[in-house]
Amino acid sequence: MLSAPRRSAAIPNASGTLLAYTQKTYSFESHTTTSELRVLDVSTGSSVLLTNSYRGSPQWLGEGDKLVWLKDEDNGSTSFIVGCGQRKEDPYVAGTVSGPVSDLKLITLSPGLVGFAVSGKANLDGSLYNPSTAEKPLSSGKLYTSLFVRHWDEYITPQKNAIWFGTLQKTSSSAEDKRSKYELSELKNLFKFIGLLNIESPIPPFGGTDHFDICPRGIVFVAKDPTLNQALHTKCDIYACIMDPRSWTQAVPISVKALSLDRLNGALTSPVLSPVTNTLAFLAMREDGYESDKNRIILIPDPFDSQAKQAEPVEIFATADGSGAWDLSPGSLTWGDNDADLFVRVEDTGCGVVFRLPLADYTKTSTNQLSKLTHSGYVTSVAPASSKLFLTSTSLVENSVFSVIDLSKPDQQPTVICSSSRHGASLGLSREQVTDIWWRGADDHPIHAWVIKPSNFDPKNKYPLCYLIHGGPQGAWSDQWNTRWNPAVFAEQGYVVIAPNPTGSTGYGQAFTDAIQNEWGGKPYVDIAKGFDYIEKELDYVDTSRAVALGASYGGFMMNWIQGQELGRKFKALVTHDGIFSTKFSLAAEELYFPIRDLKGVYWQVPENWDRWDPSLFLDKWATPHLIIHNELDYRLTIAEGLAAFNVLQMRGVPSAFLTFPDENHWVLKAENALVWYRTVLNWINKYAGLPPLLDKDGSDGFPVKNEEKIVGDMTKLTVTE
Repeated sequence: MLSAPRRSAAIPNASGTLLAYTQKTYSFESHTTTSELRVLDVSTGSSVLLTNSYRGSPQWLGEGDKLVWLKDEDNGSTSFIVGCGQRKEDPYVAGTVSGPVSDLKLITLSPGLVGFAVSGKANLDGSLYNPSTAEKPLSSGKLYTSLFVRHWDEYITPQKNAIWFGTLQKTSSSAEDKRSKYELSELKNLFKFIGLLNIESPIPPFGGTDHFDICPRGIVFVAKDPTLNQALHTKCDIYACIMDPRSWTQAVPISVKALSLDRLNGALTSPVLSPVTNTLAFLAMREDGYESDKNRIILIPDPFDSQAKQAEPVEIFATADGSGAWDLSPGSLTWGDNDADLFVRVEDTGCGVVFRLPLADYTKTSTNQLSKLTHSGYVTSVAPASSKLFLTSTSLVENSVFSVIDLSKPDQQPTVICSSSRHGASLGLSREQVTDIWWRGADDHPIHAWVIKPSNFDPKNKYPLCYLIHGGPQGAWSDQWNTRWNPAVFAEQGYVVIAPNPTGSTGYGQAFTDAIQNEWGGKPYVDIAKGFDYIEKELDYVDTSRAVALGASYGGFMMNWIQGQELGRKFKALVTHDGIFSTKFSLAAEELYFPIRDLKGVYWQVPENWDRWDPSLFLDKWATPHLIIHNELDYRLTIAEGLAAFNVLQMRGVPSAFLTFPDENHWVLKAENALVWYRTVLNWINKYAGLPPLLDKDGSDGFPVKNEEKIVGDMTKLTVTE
């Protein structure tokens, strides 16, 4: 699974005949990564290799078969490479910029002239930052007087993300001259041009092309409100930068306006401009400080009109009570080719699906007009081209599928172009392994769970239960491929995997997501406990006497919580990855708005809320064998959480182990580390579930201590005297 090729989203050319994508494959034999930029012929399904050297961001140039991509240079600069998608000519360097940039977007301005925007860090003076050539300070000291101090896996530095723009122009006076080549213009810092060097976009740590868009008339982007404390607020603003044709090619002033958004005080994402009228659509949350508030679809006609008063934002599916008529929370928006449709990606009952929303008259849109284009799996990318819609998706048993929908035909279903794993077959998996179940949880609410069985499943046999609890808590187990926590890997060890979506999960209505507030160890725990009872009574092929449970982040909190509760005694072993030992430790996190919102206030104002769901208040009950994993670069939940949990387990004489990766963050991303992670986790649970170990070539299971008698002494019997 870890050595299987990992494909990016498919990017169609204008005619929809070719798909560009990138692919990375790690070899555990040579311990190297092979990177490829490939182009696939839609009609034949065959692909050709363009290059092994790229930074990413392949984009098609206009109507033809040429595309441009970015390439890292040894000195930290970035080259813009132009090549032919059908390999009819050699690629060439159109130009080079002085530092790292990414997130390339293109727009045709006129024949032979293409505008582009990229993201890259800017120095305080607005110049492009290059860490390879920047002067290194003599001291490692860092002094802060405001938050953030660090974010995700990095300490905050003076450099900020910025959006940069420029052009690629053909050198010949005739744009039709096939011998002419594109040349790169000077790279310009948009924020310096508009006088807003104090803002940052894309928003760290995960923002990219989903935080800005371009058209010939200008650039739109979202950024956090710079007047607010970034660690305590999620409120964003959206800006429209108005550009005339000269703005792209000359150093002329660019006017900017912050678009007015009444009652939309939360995060903003996915700004997209329609191709014909440049209508702006984006996703907006209402509540500041709540990162899992419902995304609402907002439209602003003609955001670049500098003369007229800004048109009022239109909330699609708005209702008088403010809740909205559509109970799902969209994840991204994509305009169709003709402005008539908006394609909406959204989580829905454990799947990532696509809806088509007609917008001929957006003032009268209702949910009845939504048409569901996909029904299973998880769509990760949507790209229209020539009356077709190209989809990139995954599922629990296949890692990458390219498919297409012919939008000119009614009720058209996706047609598969190419499955990277032959629908799971090359990985030894099949769709027959996946089912789902429902049970009644807290407040008698229906709870959904995925069931993944071994590929050699026999209903006459009984298999130990592997109970996987997701993070978030506002997240979900979906019909989606995941290399970090892959349910199929556990199933292939000989488990029946149950992956539930308890209270707080996304994709089951906003009220169900919101219900996690001040209920961290309450309703979700009841849902999980009732699920265990349901499995025990209803699934004859599951052996709950050999059950194990695992979770990461909030799922790790739940493992530590379960350890101190009655349910903890029903498991043979537990695994906590980057979990919460004490709710008070969350004060060391970076995005403080998260615990403050979920626990209804700061600790010194509502200590009872923080204490109610604190796993560290039940340490006297900890007894189940427990593997703790926590990484050095995890600034979301600091390594002190994992060390404290392991220290307690050792002091109590509970069989336990601690795994850490000094070079990983909240996630384990490096292939060799991921292999160690899986081997350690599987050997830990297999030992207690009665399944065989995974041994390396030297016959080792990876654990340095073989004998339980070597565990540090039992501190439960320790007495203290004066």
